[in-house]
Amino acid sequence: MAVISELIRSEADGTISFGDYSLSAKAKLDNYEHQGDIYKVKTFREITKLERNGLFVYESVPGTAVFGLNATDAGITFTVEGPEDAQVTVELEDEAEYDIAIDGTDAGKMKTNLGGKLSLSVELGDHPVEVRIQKC
Repeated sequence: MAVISELIRSEADGTISFGDYSLSAKAKLDNYEHQGDIYKVKTFREITKLERNGLFVYESVPGTAVFGLNATDAGITFTVEGPEDAQVTVELEDEAEYDIAIDGTDAGKMKTNLGGKLSLSVELGDHPVEVRIQKC
């Protein structure tokens, strides 16, 4: 399994990757600039959290490594990996309905809450898992 040893990095395709679930102590990186936005990542074995311009984007419990995160008005896509199953929460549009696919399997539709948060469980452990959340 891979981790992002630099905590966060920009990818050639314009996405970002972040997180290191192998750390036993909290690590964070502030003021990382990517495409005009400022990111902050906190990560270690127990949690991984990403903020953009001071606003919540992603959180997993326990910690994970996220590759190719691409958040648009239409939804969010990323690949996640970690040593065990994780609860993932992402920030999307308030009270909107989204179609969820986990590892290529349709996981149904979910509606975000008033704050725009959507939580889902992802079975991890033996391979990276692709998550696609698209607005209906």
